[in-house]
Amino acid sequence: MVLDASSISLLVGLAILLILLAVLFTFVPIMLWISALAAGVRVGIFELVGMRLRRVIPARVVNPLIKAVKAGLDLSTSKLEGHYLAGGNVDRVVNALIAAQRANIDLSFERAAAIDLAGRDVLEAVQMSVNPKVIETPFIAGVAMDGIEVKAKARITVRANIDRLVGGAGEDTVIARVGEGIVSTIGSAVNHKKVLENPDMISQTVLSKGLDAGTAFEILSIDIADIDIGKNIGAELQTDQAEADKKIAQAKAEERRAMAVANEQEMKARVEEMRAKVVEAEAEVPMALSEALRKGNMGVMDYMNYQNVMADTDMRGSISKATDQDSTGPKRD
Repeated sequence: MVLDASSISLLVGLAILLILLAVLFTFVPIMLWISALAAGVRVGIFELVGMRLRRVIPARVVNPLIKAVKAGLDLSTSKLEGHYLAGGNVDRVVNALIAAQRANIDLSFERAAAIDLAGRDVLEAVQMSVNPKVIETPFIAGVAMDGIEVKAKARITVRANIDRLVGGAGEDTVIARVGEGIVSTIGSAVNHKKVLENPDMISQTVLSKGLDAGTAFEILSIDIADIDIGKNIGAELQTDQAEADKKIAQAKAEERRAMAVANEQEMKARVEEMRAKVVEAEAEVPMALSEALRKGNMGVMDYMNYQNVMADTDMRGSISKATDQDSTGPKRD
């Protein structure tokens, strides 16, 4: 079967037309435009083409817009597209606006968009405004005036404050402030028994301090979930102080002992020095005698008498030592 030139031209034309239609339906979201038109949302076909040119996914804008119009919200494609280009989550913002409208919460699109761009989950914040959230703190330890440690765990019921979500502090700040209040309340108690008898004293005192100022939440209640006794910190501190005083006293006694030993050694050295001087003086006696004999200041008989006196002195010393040994020796039967 041979095709003529007109048939070939017709087939080529049909192929080109199909390709153009495929490109058109790929580039222009016709089905999305039909869906918006069926939902009563006026979105122009050229507006959808413009979104493609601005690198905006049309479904990310048109589908939330359909949802908002059906919910009775007055939004435009330009606002949603601007929020999308700013990096926000359009669908989450629209869901939050719908939830806020149903709960009679005054929330504008600009406020919701600002909360979303600030990194907070605006839908969760709206849900938390309707259904408050419970934050549980870990065990927080405080020491009463009698030195006993008291541990308390609290449950904080908070509600999101839409007006303070942008720039307001988060859950960590609330937990830190409540922990500080618990510690100060326990520390101001006269003894730990007062805290155990009336745990509600802690929650009432902490709640009255207005700890939610500057945060993104409104504290509704603070309840003590658990309370327990810890260590006797006062006794441990006294024990540590006594041990430290003992070590200081031992160090001072060791210092005095070292000084006494040093002084004793110094005295011994001085005694040896004096003995050396005595020996030195005794060594000069023979020389003095020799010099006296040489100059005639002393005669031979004088020297002999001196020798006799020295011998007599040695004999008396020997007798004295022998007598001492006999008196101190063992007695025999």
